[in-house]
Amino acid sequence: MQHLIGRTDVLASLAAMIDNSHGGGAMILLGDAGIGKTTVLRAAVEYGREHGRIVLQAAGVEPEADLPFAGLHQLLRPVLDLVSVLPEAQRRALLTAFEMDDGPAPQPFLIALATLSLLSEAATQNPVIIAVDDAQWLDEPSHEVLAFVARRVDRDPIAIIATIRSGHVSPLLRTDVPITTLAGLADDAARELLTVHASDLDPSARSAILREASGNPLALVELPQAWRSPARPSTDSGRSFLPLTARLERTFAARLDDVPADTRDALLIAAVSDSDDLPEILAAAGVLSGVPVTLAAFEAAAAADLLSYDMRQLRFRHPLVRSGIAQQETPLRRQAAHAALAAVLGDQPYRRTWHQAQSIVGVDETVADALEDNHAIALRRGSVTSAIWALERSAQLTGDSGRRGRRLLLAAQHAFTLGRADLVDNLVSAAGNEQLTELDQARMEWLREIFNDGVPGDSMRVRELCGIAERSAAAGETDLTLNLLMAAALRCWWADAGAAARSGVIAVAERVAGRHPTVADDPRFVALLAVAEPVATAPRVRDLLAKVTLETTVDGDALRLYAMAAHAMGDPARMLDFASRAETKLRELGQLGLLSHVLTMQILDHLEVGDWERATACVEEGKRVAHDSGQLTWSTGTLSLNAMVAAAYGQYDHALTLAARAEQQANSRRLNDLLACVQLARGIAAVATGRYAEGFVELRRVFDRSDSAFHLAERYRAITFLAEAAAHCDRSAEAADVLDALDRELAGDFVPIVQIHLAYARAVLAGDDEAEQSYLRALAQDLVRWPWPKARLQLAYGSWLRRQRRIGESRAPLRAAQTTFDLMGATMWAEQARSELRAAGERTPADYQPAPHQVLSAQELQIARLAATGLSNREIGERLFLSPRTVGSHLYRIFPKLEITARGQLAARLQASS
Repeated sequence: MQHLIGRTDVLASLAAMIDNSHGGGAMILLGDAGIGKTTVLRAAVEYGREHGRIVLQAAGVEPEADLPFAGLHQLLRPVLDLVSVLPEAQRRALLTAFEMDDGPAPQPFLIALATLSLLSEAATQNPVIIAVDDAQWLDEPSHEVLAFVARRVDRDPIAIIATIRSGHVSPLLRTDVPITTLAGLADDAARELLTVHASDLDPSARSAILREASGNPLALVELPQAWRSPARPSTDSGRSFLPLTARLERTFAARLDDVPADTRDALLIAAVSDSDDLPEILAAAGVLSGVPVTLAAFEAAAAADLLSYDMRQLRFRHPLVRSGIAQQETPLRRQAAHAALAAVLGDQPYRRTWHQAQSIVGVDETVADALEDNHAIALRRGSVTSAIWALERSAQLTGDSGRRGRRLLLAAQHAFTLGRADLVDNLVSAAGNEQLTELDQARMEWLREIFNDGVPGDSMRVRELCGIAERSAAAGETDLTLNLLMAAALRCWWADAGAAARSGVIAVAERVAGRHPTVADDPRFVALLAVAEPVATAPRVRDLLAKVTLETTVDGDALRLYAMAAHAMGDPARMLDFASRAETKLRELGQLGLLSHVLTMQILDHLEVGDWERATACVEEGKRVAHDSGQLTWSTGTLSLNAMVAAAYGQYDHALTLAARAEQQANSRRLNDLLACVQLARGIAAVATGRYAEGFVELRRVFDRSDSAFHLAERYRAITFLAEAAAHCDRSAEAADVLDALDRELAGDFVPIVQIHLAYARAVLAGDDEAEQSYLRALAQDLVRWPWPKARLQLAYGSWLRRQRRIGESRAPLRAAQTTFDLMGATMWAEQARSELRAAGERTPADYQPAPHQVLSAQELQIARLAATGLSNREIGERLFLSPRTVGSHLYRIFPKLEITARGQLAARLQASS
C-alpha cells in the first residue's frame, strides 16, 4: 500500500482486512474535517484494485441527504447486472427502491437483505471492497442498509471501509464495527508534510502554519497557498479564534474573489445541487445567471484547485470546498440557486419539489401539496425517513393550521413505524399547537399513547381513550377506533387500571362491533378483548380464534395480533401456531419491527410447553432484530423474560440478577405484568434449585390482588411451581386455598394453561389416598404439545410411587421424565429425576450424547434445523437475514460439534434428540 506520511499503522490494518479473502470485515475511519480520512480511503481502494478486488464506491454529499437511496444506488450501480440472481422478493424490493421497478412499497430491511445478497453474489467472483466517503452525509435509508450489511460480512470476502466526520450521528456508529480515530499528525510527520508543500516559505511562516494546522493534513497543504496570497492580512489573530474547519472553509471560499461571475454562479449551483451531473449544473447556472453558461466557466475554478470535472461529472476537491462556497453566499443567493435547479428539473418531479422547498421562506401551498405527494413517492421506494422529512417541510409551508397539524400527525404515524419515540413525541407536540379537527385530535391522542402503554392504575385515561374511540366510531373512523381501544387495552395489560376500566374497554368494543359488524372480524378486536380482560373474555376470544383459518391467513400483522390474543387468554399451543406463521410471513417481507415483537412474545410460551431451545433462540434473535430495527423498547423489555429462561435452567444467581434489573425498570412505572414476570423468575429459580420455602414466598405474591406483582393472566404460570414449593415446605393448605379461590373465580371454565397447571397442582397437593387418581387424571390429558408439564408430572408421580415403596412402578415415569428433561436441556430437573432413579435402585449412565442446543449457539441451532429440512444456504439466509456464505460458515462449524460429517446427517442427529 502506498506510503502516507504518519498513517503507517492504519494502512497496515486496512491491508490486512483487504488481504483476508476467506472472510470480511468493516472499519470506520473517524476524524475531523481535513484529517486525512479520504486520503487513507483512497490508498486502501488503490491497494484493493492492485490486488484484483471489486471496488464499489460511494460518497455522501450533504445536499443528497434527503434523497432516498441515492447513496446505495451510487454504490451498487457497477454490480446491478447481477440483480437477476436474487430471489424475486429481494430483486423487486431493490429495484423499486431505485425506481427501476413498479413493485409494492418495499420494507427497508428487505432492501438491506437484497443488498447483502447482491454483494455476496459479487464476492463469489472476486473479493469486494466497499468504500464510502463522508458516510455521515449518506441519505438515512442508504446509511441504515450499510449498517445492516456491516454487521454481517465477517464470513464473506467483503471489506467495508467508511469515513465519518467527528461530531456526526451515524447508524454505523451504533454497530459494533471497529472504529479507527484519525488524530492530527505527530510533530515530525507534520513537519515532513509541510516541507513537501511549503519548502519555499521561510522558517517563521512554516512555524506559524504548523501551529495553526495542529497536525491537520489538509491545513498543512492548503494554508501555505493562502499564506502566499498577496491578499492575506498581516495578522490572523482574529481568525485564530475560529474552528479550523471554518478557517479552511474561508481559505477555499477566498479563491472565489478572483473568479468571473458566471463561474461563481456555476459553483454555487454545484454546491447546493444533489447531483454531480455537469449538464444539469450548467443548465441551472444559466437560469441563475440569466445567460447561457458553458463548460469554460469551470476552468478558473479548476485552476484554483477547487474542483475537477469531465464532460459528464463534477467533483469538488474536498467537502469543505462545497460548504465554504455555500457559506460565502447570502441566504437569498442560496435560495435562488435552489430555484434555478428546480427550474431545470421538469422531468424529475421528486427532485424538483425538493429544491423548490429549499428555495422559499413562508407559506406556499402549491409546494406544500407537492411535498405531500413526494412523501408518498418516498414510501413507495421504501424510505420512511424521507417521507417524514417531506411531511415536516410540507407542514412548514402550509398556511391552514388544521392541514398543517394533519401533516405533522401523518409524519408522526410514519415515525411510529420506525420505533422513533423521540420523533413521534416532537411531531405530536408540534401538531398539538395547531387547530385540529376532532378526528385529528383523536389521532393525536392515539399517537401520544403508542409509546406510553402502562401508566399505573390510570383508569381515567383508559376511560378517556374509550370515549374518544366511541366518538371516532360515530364518525365512521373504525380503524382509528380500534387503534384507540387497543391502546386502552394495553394500558390494562401492562398496569392495573382496575376492573371498571377493563370492563369499560370491553363494553365500548362490543358496542362498536354491534354498530359496525366488520369490526368483530378485525384481529385488533380479538386482541384487545383478550389483552384488556383476559379472564372474563376468554370464552369469547376462544370462539373468535377458533374461526380463524390459520392456513389461509397471510397477513403477518394479523397473525401477530391473533398470537397476542391467544397468549393473553392462556393458550400457548395456539399462540405458537399463530406466531410461527406470523414469523414466516414477517421474515418474507423483511418486517423486522413486527418480527421483533413476535419473537419476544414467543419466549414465555415456548418455555411453557417445553421447547426451551426455541425459547433461547427467540431471546437471542429477538435482541438482534430489536437492535437492527431500532426497537429498543422491545430489547429492554426482554429482561424479565430472560430472567425466566435463566430460572427454568436453574441458573439461580443469573436469574436473580436479571430479575433485579427488570424490577428496577418496571417499578419506575409500576408495570404489573413485568413485575409478575420478575416474581415468576425468582420463584421458579428457587424451586428449580430446591429453595422451596423461598420459592413459595416469591410466587405467593403473584396471586395477591393487593400486591404490585399481581397480574390476571401471568399468575397462571405460577400455579404448578407454587404447588410444588408448598408441598416441600409444609404449606400445602395455604396453596390449596389460593388455588380454590382461583377455581371459584374461573367458575370451572379453564383455559388450557390453567387446566394443565391445576391438574398438576391438585395431584401434588393431594393426600396419599387421593394422589394416585389425581396423577393419573392429570397424565390422561392431551399433553402431546406440553412435554415440559408432562415430564414434571411424570417426575412427581414417579417420586410419589417411590415414596409409597412401589419401586418397580416408579422407574418408568422417572425414566421418561429424565429423558425429556435431558432433551430439553433442563439439567437441574434431569438431575432430580436421576436422583430419584438412583433412590429407586436404578443406575443411570453418567454420560449421554448432549442435545444439539447444549453444544450449538441459538443461531447455529436455527441454521441446523433449517438445513435439516432441505433448505439451501441461500434460503436459510433469506429467513435469518444472513448471507449464504455466512450460513455455510456456520454449518462448517456445526458439523464437528454434532459429530457428523455431512449435511444429510443433520435430520437424523436432530431427530434423535427431539
